[in-house]
Amino acid sequence: MKVLKKTLLLAAIGSSLFATAASAEQVNLTWQMWTGSEADTKGWQHLADMVTAKYPDIKVTLTTTGWVDYWTRLPVLAASGQLADIVSMQSLRMPNFYSLLEPLNDRIAANKFDVGAFTPSIIGGMSVDKQLYGLPYDVGPWVIYYNQDALEAAGIPLPKPGWTLAEFTDTAKKLTKDGKYGFGITPVNYSVLASAWGDKYVNNAGELDLTNPGAVAAADRLIGFAAKDKIAPLVPPSADVGTVVQGRFNSGNVAMYIDGPWSIIGMKDQAKFKIGLTTLPRAEGELSAVTAGSGFGIATTSKNKDAAWKAIQVLTSPEALQYLAEQGRALPARTASQSSWYKVAAKDITNGGEALDYSLAHSVPYVITNNWAAVENLFNQYFPPAFAGSADAKQTMESIQSLAQQ
Repeated sequence: MKVLKKTLLLAAIGSSLFATAASAEQVNLTWQMWTGSEADTKGWQHLADMVTAKYPDIKVTLTTTGWVDYWTRLPVLAASGQLADIVSMQSLRMPNFYSLLEPLNDRIAANKFDVGAFTPSIIGGMSVDKQLYGLPYDVGPWVIYYNQDALEAAGIPLPKPGWTLAEFTDTAKKLTKDGKYGFGITPVNYSVLASAWGDKYVNNAGELDLTNPGAVAAADRLIGFAAKDKIAPLVPPSADVGTVVQGRFNSGNVAMYIDGPWSIIGMKDQAKFKIGLTTLPRAEGELSAVTAGSGFGIATTSKNKDAAWKAIQVLTSPEALQYLAEQGRALPARTASQSSWYKVAAKDITNGGEALDYSLAHSVPYVITNNWAAVENLFNQYFPPAFAGSADAKQTMESIQSLAQQ
């Protein structure tokens, strides 16, 4: 009897120790991500669940905010030591925030992780000084979304990829009537359109150069859409103006606006009309379509970096990117997964595949400066008054250039 009691006691102690060890092995990761809709959030939660499905000892808690709030809060969270283990990062903001992220090159080499499976331009966008700081999930060019119902009602032919600035402007003028506008502009459209037209706003040394003749000419065109041609509504001087314009498009108030393939999932839920895609309008030469994308990095402050590395590999796996593609959330950064987006997400979007193919075939790197976030804030502040006619392009660009250098 004593032997039996002793055996049961040892077994109980052993079971307790095993349970404690198992409990200690459980890792709870946090992940911060932006979102634009309820459908968007559900998609990200699905990816978080995929991590646990593959690694039962890893649980990922997702926290989401709106796009603008995400970038406002990020430096605050970093300063207060409250960054999540997994930090979502856009390629255009990588130069400003890469110091918050763990370099990945050593882990990639140790695991023989195949970076070559991703579109090269987005690997470059997620890197700084040849060091990769995040695994990308999407890549895509900026394109024109249009309200097909509005164009057809006005008897306007659907725009073809490679259309010209003159064709674009003529179409927008015909669509501007009865309190509705042909085009919705945002201040940060400046750099996207300037690039498309071949105008340089950054010099060869990588410095902001907004006052050269080409940069000013591009600004004059953008400002003219609202101030001169009256084809675009005025916008408030706000960092959230992109959301405002997207809302106007979804409600049918503007017939065309600029966005990327990442917005289709939310748009399908909100727009009650047939949606089409075409390229950005080109000037006299060939189109130069800028591309960008986003991905996931590991916070330097994370106490669970090994688990976070496992997690971001799942979040950017072929299975995860196929899911995002089929939901319309992203044109996958993995080239082999991109066909899923074309077949599923783009099938209800008129000329979606053609517009993206043309844009990617004419793509160029999105040239930005190290203080690009500050530059965009100045765009948001100084372009809206110019749209209203209170300042011309030269004055606007000189003001932004001066303040950006302070």
